[in-house]
Amino acid sequence: MLVNTNAMVSISEANQNFSRIARMVDEKGSVVIMKNNAPRYLLIDFSQAETMQVAADDDVLAVSSRLIAKNRTAYEVLAK
Repeated sequence: MLVNTNAMVSISEANQNFSRIARMVDEKGSVVIMKNNAPRYLLIDFSQAETMQVAADDDVLAVSSRLIAKNRTAYEVLAK
């Protein structure tokens, strides 16, 4: 994941200026909130979250096919 260094704020700044941080999300797409100088939280627009959670059917089918091919012997033994 690429992080825009202009979209990183401390947790205390996010706490004190949440409206400004929300505007940053609107402008930049996401904001990384730092805690103890390490990235801890990612604030994103809700519509992006919904998009990120839904896996494409093709992706799921491809993963399923790979798992079945890789573990075919085990599945055949279990099917008996």
